[in-house]
Amino acid sequence: MFRRSIPEGYALVFPFDGVGSRDLHMVFVPFAIDALWLVDGEVTKRKRLRPWLGLGFGRADTVIELPAGAADGVAVGDRIELRE
Repeated sequence: MFRRSIPEGYALVFPFDGVGSRDLHMVFVPFAIDALWLVDGEVTKRKRLRPWLGLGFGRADTVIELPAGAADGVAVGDRIELRE
Protein backbone atom coordinates (compact mmCIF):
# COMPACT_ATOMS: atom_id res chain seq x y z
CA MET A 1 0.00 0.00 0.00
CA PHE A 2 0.96 3.65 -0.55
CA ARG A 3 3.43 2.79 -3.36
CA ARG A 4 3.11 4.43 -6.76
CA SER A 5 4.17 1.32 -8.72
CA ILE A 6 5.98 -2.01 -8.60
CA PRO A 7 9.26 -2.03 -10.59
CA GLU A 8 9.62 -4.44 -13.53
CA GLY A 9 11.21 -7.72 -12.46
CA TYR A 10 10.13 -7.17 -8.85
CA ALA A 11 7.71 -9.22 -6.78
CA LEU A 12 6.34 -9.12 -3.26
CA VAL A 13 6.24 -12.62 -1.76
CA PHE A 14 4.19 -13.39 1.34
CA PRO A 15 4.93 -16.85 2.81
CA PHE A 16 2.61 -18.18 5.52
CA ASP A 17 3.06 -21.00 8.06
CA GLY A 18 0.39 -23.16 6.47
CA VAL A 19 -2.39 -23.33 3.91
CA GLY A 20 -5.34 -21.08 4.62
CA SER A 21 -7.72 -18.56 3.11
CA ARG A 22 -5.65 -15.51 2.09
CA ASP A 23 -7.19 -12.26 0.91
CA LEU A 24 -5.81 -9.16 -0.78
CA HIS A 25 -7.33 -5.73 -1.16
CA MET A 26 -6.28 -2.75 -3.21
CA VAL A 27 -7.26 0.06 -0.82
CA PHE A 28 -4.65 2.84 -1.18
CA VAL A 29 -3.04 1.07 -4.18
CA PRO A 30 -3.39 3.34 -7.26
CA PHE A 31 -2.24 0.78 -9.87
CA ALA A 32 -3.25 -2.74 -10.95
CA ILE A 33 -1.29 -5.84 -9.91
CA ASP A 34 -1.26 -9.53 -10.76
CA ALA A 35 -1.65 -11.82 -7.75
CA LEU A 36 -0.82 -15.52 -7.49
CA TRP A 37 -1.97 -17.84 -4.71
CA LEU A 38 0.27 -20.92 -4.28
CA VAL A 39 0.10 -24.18 -2.33
CA ASP A 40 3.42 -26.06 -2.22
CA GLY A 41 4.62 -24.08 -5.26
CA GLU A 42 1.55 -24.81 -7.40
CA VAL A 43 -0.67 -21.95 -8.57
CA THR A 44 -4.17 -22.35 -7.13
CA LYS A 45 -5.47 -18.97 -8.31
CA ARG A 46 -4.36 -16.07 -10.53
CA LYS A 47 -6.11 -12.72 -10.65
CA ARG A 48 -5.47 -9.18 -11.85
CA LEU A 49 -6.56 -6.78 -9.11
CA ARG A 50 -7.85 -3.36 -10.13
CA PRO A 51 -6.54 -0.16 -8.53
CA TRP A 52 -8.34 1.07 -5.39
CA LEU A 53 -11.27 -1.40 -5.59
CA GLY A 54 -9.68 -4.77 -6.35
CA LEU A 55 -10.31 -7.68 -4.02
CA GLY A 56 -9.09 -11.25 -4.29
CA PHE A 57 -9.00 -14.31 -2.09
CA GLY A 58 -7.91 -17.91 -2.35
CA ARG A 59 -6.35 -20.81 -0.47
CA ALA A 60 -2.58 -20.55 -0.25
CA ASP A 61 0.57 -20.98 1.77
CA THR A 62 2.26 -18.27 -0.34
CA VAL A 63 0.90 -15.19 -2.11
CA ILE A 64 2.88 -13.31 -4.77
CA GLU A 65 2.12 -9.78 -5.99
CA LEU A 66 3.58 -8.76 -9.38
CA PRO A 67 3.32 -5.81 -11.75
CA ALA A 68 0.16 -6.05 -13.88
CA GLY A 69 0.89 -8.21 -16.91
CA ALA A 70 3.82 -10.07 -15.36
CA ALA A 71 1.71 -13.20 -14.75
CA ASP A 72 0.01 -13.25 -18.17
CA GLY A 73 1.60 -16.60 -19.06
CA VAL A 74 0.81 -18.24 -15.71
CA ALA A 75 -2.15 -20.61 -15.29
CA VAL A 76 -3.74 -22.48 -12.40
CA GLY A 77 -1.81 -25.73 -11.97
CA ASP A 78 1.54 -24.25 -13.05
CA ARG A 79 4.46 -24.69 -10.67
CA ILE A 80 6.37 -21.61 -9.48
CA GLU A 81 9.97 -21.71 -8.26
CA LEU A 82 10.96 -18.79 -6.04
CA ARG A 83 14.51 -17.43 -6.39
CA GLU A 84 16.17 -14.45 -4.77
